[in-house]
Amino acid sequence: MRWYSKISCIVLIAAVIIGGHKGVAQSKSVTLSSPDQLLTIQFVTVAEKDSSSSVGKLIYSVTFRGKQLLDQSALALELEGHPPLGSKVQIVESVPGKGSDDYTLLAGKVSSVHDQYNSLVLSTVENDEPHRSLEIEARAYNGGIAFRYVVPKQSAIKELRLKQEDTEFRISTDATTWALALPNYRSSYESEYVKLPITAFSNQGGVSSSFLIGMPLLMHSPGAAWMTLTEADLEGNPGMYVTNPSGNWAGHYFVSKLSPRLDDAVLALTTTLPHHSAWRVLLVADEPGRLMESNIISDLNSPNRVQDTSWIHPGKASWNWWAGDIGPDGKSAYTTKNMEYYVDFAAQSGFPYMLLDAGWADGGDITKLRGNVDVPELVRYAAAKHVKVWIWLYSTSVMNQMKEAFPLFEKWGVAGVKIDFINRDDQDGIKFYYDVAREASEHHLMVDFHGASKPWGIERTYPNVLSYEAVLGAENNKVARRDSPVDRTVFPFTRMVAGPLDYTPGGFNNVTENDFIARDQSPMVMGTRAQQLALYVVFQTPFQMVSDSPQAYANQPAFQFIRDVPTQWDSMNVLNGEPGEFVTIARSHGNEWYLGSVTNWTPRDLHVPLNFLGAGRYTAEIYQDAADAATHPKNVVVRKQIVREGEELTLHLASGGGCAIRFVPEAAR
Repeated sequence: MRWYSKISCIVLIAAVIIGGHKGVAQSKSVTLSSPDQLLTIQFVTVAEKDSSSSVGKLIYSVTFRGKQLLDQSALALELEGHPPLGSKVQIVESVPGKGSDDYTLLAGKVSSVHDQYNSLVLSTVENDEPHRSLEIEARAYNGGIAFRYVVPKQSAIKELRLKQEDTEFRISTDATTWALALPNYRSSYESEYVKLPITAFSNQGGVSSSFLIGMPLLMHSPGAAWMTLTEADLEGNPGMYVTNPSGNWAGHYFVSKLSPRLDDAVLALTTTLPHHSAWRVLLVADEPGRLMESNIISDLNSPNRVQDTSWIHPGKASWNWWAGDIGPDGKSAYTTKNMEYYVDFAAQSGFPYMLLDAGWADGGDITKLRGNVDVPELVRYAAAKHVKVWIWLYSTSVMNQMKEAFPLFEKWGVAGVKIDFINRDDQDGIKFYYDVAREASEHHLMVDFHGASKPWGIERTYPNVLSYEAVLGAENNKVARRDSPVDRTVFPFTRMVAGPLDYTPGGFNNVTENDFIARDQSPMVMGTRAQQLALYVVFQTPFQMVSDSPQAYANQPAFQFIRDVPTQWDSMNVLNGEPGEFVTIARSHGNEWYLGSVTNWTPRDLHVPLNFLGAGRYTAEIYQDAADAATHPKNVVVRKQIVREGEELTLHLASGGGCAIRFVPEAAR
């Protein structure tokens, strides 16, 4: 059954009127507005020049607060052996509706969601034989619009063989973008978001249009809005990228590009009918922080399919790989005994998990042990200390052995699997994510996807999917110098808008930019220790790494914040921020609040109103940069202060610095 309502069904018989473009005829427009009436998407067909027909190209446009955000942009599907579907159609019906997304999230940026929307289903048909039909489903929320293609079952199309989706995003101005430029369709989404105007991505703009831009894409049209372009609910579909094909300095628009199939690169998708595409999502706000707070991507995914979720528990994990398998003697060893050391550390610190990274399996066979680490024995050892073990898996092995391996891991008592080097989001690649999530849920395994595409909301459908990588994270410090405080202030506004972010913070070998040296064992991290603490609040993920070695945290007062900070949240407030400059986020867990603030290489004082707190007095446990943190980044001042709702705190952030605060109500002590 369709999700939209037919209560107020309106049939629009195509009526021809002359549009704003001389010599161009357009049909009567169909408009959908958000509940607060600030955001509007309009659909219309535009005929060929010198034609008075209501049959034409299907297009849409978007306004916010009465200002144009997207000019008339085409909607069409390229089918193998046929003309584009959507290029010569007329609107024959529009069915309005409205609804409310009300649900709980086991491990999201909030615990409870209530989002109202208005909706419509737009039906179009071709006048000429074979009279193919196409529908557009659309929703308008306060803070975002979304639409998707629906190809109904019809005699004119026996099998859907989609070559490409020709969705245009004609931004009304040459907006500033923070774009993830990727070399091909087989990447791990691990790169910087570059700040450039849209025209820079044209052939004439200095960046080759052959570069794919991955989602999510942050854009700013000064005086109009901040926008995030991304997608949701990819089930049955490939991932979407965009390019700027304009080839000239004035071309400030994007066109969709779907990840091609591996078995036939001419096609993006093959399937039976009926079929719907993924949702194309445009989040819109006056300030960039509001984009982070949105739950629309989650809204657009299917509800939870895991009936019993009692075994799914977010939490922090000790981790052997990042520090280089360093043991209690300071030497590197990938052995059962050394991994027990990391289990002991998790138990002593109150962490529920230890992550055993790559190296335990016998080559590509993940059902056999290599002989260096006995996984079942490690699991038994950990269980005696109330710690559970996650294990690393190579994606190709999972593809080949999932049905055999997952029941075995359940028998061993493994809590979760970290699946790495997926590096694909074609139709079958996306199917792999869903197959893993479903199969893992049947064997009580939680999942962390690495070497992965960006999130799109599957964690609502399968809450055992706790996190994704898809980010230039702290692991880069082992081999290069691309991880810096600058990117850490970009990722919250870009990558994190799409969903959970497994960046792997917690490095305690903090150094200045000049002192940094990439190294595999006991890696360094640029920026201050207080910034590493703050990242546990700024970067949201239900499965959070405590990345450094146990020795790095020994006798360090600042480690207490990492022990205390949760990974499961009830609400969030972005208090201030600007991409690439700074950001401050407050999150609640029960009756406690946590605040994280980070800056780039510019030191700054931020004045933060405490309006998010509840009534009464709170003890603020503050971890801030020491006065000399710019030159001695390990130095942290830990202090306590009594605060109330409505008061203001001044955060002193050093170069590459940060501040982390735990707010505990007095009654809780």
